[in-house]
Amino acid sequence: MTSMEQMTLFDREMPQPLAARLRPRNLEEYAGQTHLLGKGKVLRRLIESDQVSSMIFWGPPGVGKTTLARIIAGRTKSAFIDFSAVTSGIREIRTVMEQAEQNRRFGERTIVFVDEIHRFNKAQQDAFLPFVEKGSIILIGATTENPSFEINSALLSRCKVFVLHALTAEELTGLLHRALLDDRGFGMQQVRIPDEMIMAIANFANGDARSALSTLEMVVLNGEIDENGEVTVTEETLEQCTSRKSLLYDKKGEEHYNLISALHKSMRNSDPDAAVYWLARMLEAGEDPLYVARRVTRFASEDVGLADPQALEIAVAAYQACHFIGMPECSVHLTQAVVYMSLAPKSNALYMAYEHAKTDAIEQLAEPVPLVIRNAVTELMGELEYGKGYQYAHDTQEKLTNMQCLPDSLADREYYQPTSQGREADFRERLEQVKAWRSASRRSGSANTGLCSRENDA
Repeated sequence: MTSMEQMTLFDREMPQPLAARLRPRNLEEYAGQTHLLGKGKVLRRLIESDQVSSMIFWGPPGVGKTTLARIIAGRTKSAFIDFSAVTSGIREIRTVMEQAEQNRRFGERTIVFVDEIHRFNKAQQDAFLPFVEKGSIILIGATTENPSFEINSALLSRCKVFVLHALTAEELTGLLHRALLDDRGFGMQQVRIPDEMIMAIANFANGDARSALSTLEMVVLNGEIDENGEVTVTEETLEQCTSRKSLLYDKKGEEHYNLISALHKSMRNSDPDAAVYWLARMLEAGEDPLYVARRVTRFASEDVGLADPQALEIAVAAYQACHFIGMPECSVHLTQAVVYMSLAPKSNALYMAYEHAKTDAIEQLAEPVPLVIRNAVTELMGELEYGKGYQYAHDTQEKLTNMQCLPDSLADREYYQPTSQGREADFRERLEQVKAWRSASRRSGSANTGLCSRENDA
């Protein structure tokens, strides 16, 4: 075999993955980001009026950041340079900038797309600055990290940040159906796959279009082919290709709410075994761990509250751990939080306090703030007696005053009714002491005895 034959063999074009074949060619084919690209939305108007400037796309993987940059370049008739922050350094940046300058001299704009721009260090990011400032290039950066922390402020100030969202299950389902019908996808084949499996793939992808299409491609390629060439995707094939049992469920359907309800009520009933089981059912079904972590955080205040103030800290820490490392590793952090909530003393006093206060707030929205606790920030407000008679609690020995802070119509309301569970027993005792002191103070008529008045203190 000659060297030329070897080159031909290795250069033979391999079939592209489904996600690459189906890459949208225009805004009409683009899925998701309707908050930016819907009719009349800001980014769509910029593109259609050919007024694009340097920008940063911030969003999770697989939501179409690179694709959108390519569509912008094609729609605005600009040269497009795809640049990776992973493999490029300052030398490569300078080479690209020279090419962009040459394009500019010939009257052609250049869009430089930098994938994972947060991976560039400060010196590399600074290398773009002069070319962005004088308009040699339109820079479009893509990042999965918060630009406020990862992009130099000088560069960030010259770019508009657009936040791209994970695709919804409905958007992914539409994308998968299009892949089955489009000739660039499986439109030339007969593929039998039930709608519930399409939805399962969409849920499994968790907002990532690339992942959804890759999973679809895998299940179709591994489907059963009959004598007519028709492909049938079975539940067994789907389970094997997703490494999931038949637990996948519609994240917006009845089973979704049944399982989160089971988890919540198991924790409320102080049953850690049941709580961990329902947690596992949700996570192994492909549920978003951050969704579970948010529900656990709600539980920490709704059902535990001040009976164990540390519960909220545990829940928030679990959420952060899920955000940092994701599944499957974060399952143990959620287990820790769920078991802690199950065994913590329970109190719904905070939940009930807010619900009762909310009812009064809605019914009496026009109740004025008592003058005594208003802040007199102008001379006119002082003349209107804003803050007159205000008592500064820190100037008293008890750190208490008998000043009325509720509107007159609600003066006797008691929203927070602490229980005797866990640490809340201490808060209950403290509240009883405060109420007793105020009652005695008002009976004796010593409203200002031993108190220093600090009017207009915020």
